[in-house]
Amino acid sequence: QVQLVESGGGLVQPGGSLRLSCAASGSIFSINVMNWYRQAPGKQRELVAGITSGGTLNYADFVKGRFTITRDNAKNTVYLQMNSLKPEDTAVYLCNAQIQRSRYGVPVTRWGQGTQVTVSS
Repeated sequence: QVQLVESGGGLVQPGGSLRLSCAASGSIFSINVMNWYRQAPGKQRELVAGITSGGTLNYADFVKGRFTITRDNAKNTVYLQMNSLKPEDTAVYLCNAQIQRSRYGVPVTRWGQGTQVTVSS
């Protein structure tokens, strides 16, 4: 069994910063890619940023220059540093990971439960 647990969400004023964390635990051999998605009320879930095990980065245009994704492979944890937050960044932020549970096993995708980020004055 593999679990992803996010933390770090909260209420912040426009222009402020937050750092989200997502830790994977359980039966893990390796983690290929780790992503952050977000979903605002009434809107579709959208990719925010992703990072591969080798460090290749991918950002949505709407966060480039403001958000930074990093990961600690030893801790199976991915982070999202969010700066210059805007009200339109308000959403539930969810972690997603493609996990290899054994050397030759088929990778599985797991989601965390999400953490609320609210940007408001």
